[in-house]
Amino acid sequence: MSVKGKNLMSGVVLVGAQWGDEGKGKITDLITPEFDYVVRYQGGNNAGHTVIHGSTQLALHLIPSGIMYPQVTPVIGNGCVIDPAVLLKEMDSLTVAGFSCDRLLISGNAHLIMPWHLALDAASELRLGQNEIGTTKRGIGPAYQDKAARSGIRVQDLDDPHIFRLKVAAALETANALLTRVYDARPFDVDAVSEQYLQYARRITPHIADVSAVLNAGLRTGRRVLFEGAQGTLLDIDHGTYPFVTSSSCTAGGASVGAGVGPTAIDKVLGIAKAYITRVGAGPFPTELSDATGEQLARVGGEVGTTTGRLRRCGWYDAVIIRYAAAVNGLTDLCITKLDVLSAFESIKVCVAYEYLGQQYRSVPSSQTAFHHAMPVYEELEGWGADISGCRCFAELPAAARAYVERLEELAEVPVSVIAVGPDREQTIMRGWRA
Repeated sequence: MSVKGKNLMSGVVLVGAQWGDEGKGKITDLITPEFDYVVRYQGGNNAGHTVIHGSTQLALHLIPSGIMYPQVTPVIGNGCVIDPAVLLKEMDSLTVAGFSCDRLLISGNAHLIMPWHLALDAASELRLGQNEIGTTKRGIGPAYQDKAARSGIRVQDLDDPHIFRLKVAAALETANALLTRVYDARPFDVDAVSEQYLQYARRITPHIADVSAVLNAGLRTGRRVLFEGAQGTLLDIDHGTYPFVTSSSCTAGGASVGAGVGPTAIDKVLGIAKAYITRVGAGPFPTELSDATGEQLARVGGEVGTTTGRLRRCGWYDAVIIRYAAAVNGLTDLCITKLDVLSAFESIKVCVAYEYLGQQYRSVPSSQTAFHHAMPVYEELEGWGADISGCRCFAELPAAARAYVERLEELAEVPVSVIAVGPDREQTIMRGWRA
């Protein structure tokens, strides 16, 4: 179908296929020039993308990496929760680095992270003790709780000081009661919070837009839209390793809800996965390596969280999880990142199934207990022991590296269309990717 002779382009969702930290920032930055809009559709500043743009390295937590391309409109969708202080700090850092934030659009329906959300997040984790979920303590969960309870405060409320103060007062009746009576913490003052946030409003309200209308109008006229997911499939509130998950829908389906576009607007779903696997925080992890090999993966891979600075837990590639991610996201393509990290190993293992109580699973068990206690069934592949960071096409990779990628492709039943062999944009092999 076309409009005035122009071929229509549907949307593309870029989603993490593991527990987050798969290298989505680099791939987003790499393919962004092919699009007109780049949309962050869920989560908050509990996520982080490290982007290397020329000689500039930036850590982005809320603003889509499309901000660095003047022809692209960056968008924060209604599915996000926004800490205004963090947003403005990020905007300032981008401006200093030479990237204008004038084009940034923010959905008025996105919810605000308020000071009491951070306090409740930290107090709840402290109270849980050894049973803590491992949140980033950025107030994300409590903000989504208020959204679901219909007591949240939205970005559009900043545009009406009277309404904003009323909503703050109403929310603090409950929040202050929890903080003082349950957590023995200090309450917040309505006037102080209102004054602080209405100061933020002066800079934020000019960016408020009806994001759903803008994106749908663009799609109808052939504009291309990239939906940028944060976190990863196994951290999705519905499809992840509950309760050790985030509070939003970070699978591909969340793009439709979190941006206000219909599912028919999505043409492709690109899943990002490391050539091994990592996770931050608590929760089950069948292939985790709590030994020298795991330490080597972490050291060579530089496995430190962009947002939290926490060391990541490391393990061998888990094909069971990728098969699951392919199903729940409807993956059309797979990108394997950090293949170069595995150059340090003589042999490499891939988990092809789990075992629990004598039963073998080739898909993620529906039972939380079975998944928590699952033992990996490994297949061992030959390492290549060579520096591959300079390879720019698939044929240039050593035979063992090609065999590894082809085996991952076979196990996922999804084509591996992109391969990253280093952190720079140029250190990427395009193997059939078409936006």
